[in-house]
Parts: sequence; structure tokens; C-alpha cells
Amino acid sequence: MSTAELATIKTDLTRRMDGALESLRRDFAGLRSGRASPALLEPVRVEAYGSEVPLTQVGNIAVPEARMLTVQVWDRSLVGAVERAIRDAGIGLNPASDGQTVRVPIPMLTGERRTELSKLAGKYAEAAKVAVRAVRRDGMDQTKALEKKSLISEDEVKTWSDDIQKLTDTYIKKIDTMFADKDKEIRTV
Repeated sequence: MSTAELATIKTDLTRRMDGALESLRRDFAGLRSGRASPALLEPVRVEAYGSEVPLTQVGNIAVPEARMLTVQVWDRSLVGAVERAIRDAGIGLNPASDGQTVRVPIPMLTGERRTELSKLAGKYAEAAKVAVRAVRRDGMDQTKALEKKSLISEDEVKTWSDDIQKLTDTYIKKIDTMFADKDKEIRTV
């Protein structure tokens, strides 16, 4: 087994761990921290044209001011459906329509809501850690399988296992940092 093949395994593990981080970024972007962000409305799905579609497929989301989002709905007949979808999305927002524009004021967060959001952010971070650890486990299994086939030596398995663990530790640390930053943002805004 060449080092190039082992490097390919490490590259694949890194790519998969990056995917877990990117998923965590998206989850965190959807958490309301008191600031208006188009990411708050990305998970909203609207009943339109006989099916559920993402909000971004029926209108443009904009941030005209710090505590306000607007959705410029392209089809006037969907304004009510967009309002309902935002209200029913469970994100604590109360939209109001103004012609073809739906205005979504971002209310101040209460202490109780901040605690809930912090706990939810913690769950997202823990899920990302579990995903990274699953990738580590796959990498360890791959190196052990190569050893069983006598393609790499016991020493190489040890070296690669240590490298995979270091990579895992790096990603866990990144997740912890992202969570600490998001928690601080939720609690101070």
C-alpha cells in the first residue's frame, strides 16, 4: 500500500469532517440571535403550486435594517402562503404583508428564549461531534482492514491511527469554538 493511497483515505476523512462543520454552520445560521439574517428564513417551506417549496423559490429575502427581514414575493397570490409558512415555521416570528412584500420584524430575545436557543446550539454542536467521531471510526476501521490484508504494517497502523486522532481532535476543537462563539452571540445580543 502506498502512502498516496493512505493520503487518499486521509483526504476523504478530512472532506467528510469538513461536511460536518459546514452542516453545523448552516444549523447555527438558522438560530435566531436577535439580529436579522436571511438564513433565519432559509428552512421555511411554502405551500405553492401544489407542493412545498423553499421560501427562496417564491421570493427574495432582504435585510433592510438590523431588526427587520423582508420577503419580496414574486407571485402576489402566494403572499398569504408565505406569511402562514413563516408564522408556522416555529421560529417565533410574526410576519405582516404590505402588498407583495412580507415584513418580518425580529423581536428582542427573552432570557428564557436565549436559554432555549443556547441548548439547541449545544445539541447541534454535539451532533456535529458525533458525525466527526463516526468519520474517525470509519478511518480507523479502514486502516485496520488494510492491516488484516497485510497491506500495511502494525507500525503504519499506529502512525495512521495517531494522525486520524489528531485530525479528529482538531475538528472537535473547531466545533467547540464555533459553539462558544454562537453561545456568546445568543446570550449577548
